[in-house]
Amino acid sequence: MTTTTHPPGRGAIDVRGLTKRYGRRTVVSGLDVTIPEGVVAGFVGPNGAGKTTTLRMLLGLVRPTEGEGTVLGQPLRAPAAYLPRVGALIESPALYPTLSGTRNLAALAALAGLGRAEAPARVAAILDQVGLAGRGGDQVRSYSLGMKQRLAIGAALLTDPDLLILDEPTNGLDPIGIREMRTLIRSLTARDGRTVLVSSHLLAEVEQMCDWLIVVEGGRLAYQGPTDRLMASTSTEVVLRPEHEEDVAPLADLLAGLSVPATRGPAEVVATLTTPGSDGAREYARALAAVNRAAASRGITLIEMSPRRHSLEDRYQGLVTQSRAPEMELTR
Repeated sequence: MTTTTHPPGRGAIDVRGLTKRYGRRTVVSGLDVTIPEGVVAGFVGPNGAGKTTTLRMLLGLVRPTEGEGTVLGQPLRAPAAYLPRVGALIESPALYPTLSGTRNLAALAALAGLGRAEAPARVAAILDQVGLAGRGGDQVRSYSLGMKQRLAIGAALLTDPDLLILDEPTNGLDPIGIREMRTLIRSLTARDGRTVLVSSHLLAEVEQMCDWLIVVEGGRLAYQGPTDRLMASTSTEVVLRPEHEEDVAPLADLLAGLSVPATRGPAEVVATLTTPGSDGAREYARALAAVNRAAASRGITLIEMSPRRHSLEDRYQGLVTQSRAPEMELTR
């Protein structure tokens, strides 16, 4: 099962049927990807799902077996037309450890064609943007992993690209480094309006960082669209805890009589409230109030009515399970 939401207007990336085969092994299969301009898009999936291969195809590092489309309005099959407007960090950053951060960026600026007159100001601005203004003169070998990652992103920003592609930029970072990277990536879109495509396996970070989401499983698309739309739900699990434990069974019976799905625990009942209308928050409040009134009418006092929030990991696992279901049917 594939869930796709297409954005209005032009996309920074719009490809159809993207496929890559190595001999008889299919790594990416018929992938359709549409990413609107000016968003941070998260690209998630299990190891071996085809994420890095897809990014390499978008960057012209791997030739697609099949597929057409555009990147920044230019044909996918003509990467030379759009790559000057793309910055990228794929796998580990390639930096000179014995050179300073400033000299690393200066060397890369020269390779990128920046003139000698403009390069120093651009390098200084980039170091400030990625939070390394005070460490530009230090050798890169003295940098922490997070600092090296930020410097590598700075290198990708030297030409002021419209599209930035980052493959696992938080990989190996400690919690502080992850938070700093999240803040940096969000700022790249908020301040400059560029599009950022980030692959990651840290779902909690993707949920906080990305406003567009692409989920792949087995080289196939499982979902793409706004992150908040995936997180939205027409049902909410609510923990209902009565004041007295002997009221747990009567509460469960009451919910069954109201046709409310529920699971009974030792001291609480977890009910699933369905709110199919357009105003989910108001309908949820009404449904919860109705349950509370019904419980009170039976002499049951509820001392807790707390919703269980589903995380992106919960939604992601559901998508992966749905995506694998057809394959499981075929193997039976």
